[in-house]
Amino acid sequence: MLYLKEANPEDMDLEYDYITNTPENENGLVNSACGCSREEFETTVLPGYINASKGIGLPEGWVPETDFFLWDDDRIVGLFKIRHYLTEALANGGGHIGYGVRKEYRGKGYASKGLKLAIQKAWTLIKEDEIYMSVNKDNIASLKAQLKNGARIHHEDDEKYYTRVKR
Repeated sequence: MLYLKEANPEDMDLEYDYITNTPENENGLVNSACGCSREEFETTVLPGYINASKGIGLPEGWVPETDFFLWDDDRIVGLFKIRHYLTEALANGGGHIGYGVRKEYRGKGYASKGLKLAIQKAWTLIKEDEIYMSVNKDNIASLKAQLKNGARIHHEDDEKYYTRVKR
């Protein structure tokens, strides 16, 4: 069974494994905790994820963001980050949803199915009438996942497509 679950202390071991084995920046998804120690994950990273979802302790200019791990039964296969609202920079950049699927699970439909679940969650968190996303132009599989979930290309630049999903 495929489902999204918020970052939480009960699943720390599997979350730690996922985060520390995900590259620092892959296909536009930034993972500043890549390679952190177990202690750092437990005392700083994971509490940071949980606090960010509540808007606690955010750096200047940041918005609340909930991190959802994509689970297939008892294993984590992806990560979906949902920003609760947009700043001007996010509206012109990363948008509401950022996501990644672990390399060994790509090409199996996880991005499309996970994004469907993330869009459903996003509508409960955001007030805007559209969900904003972006995708690197060389990541055609991710663009296809977005389009499959009702996104349309709103505009593009040299590096990215910027997509929108209407409520």
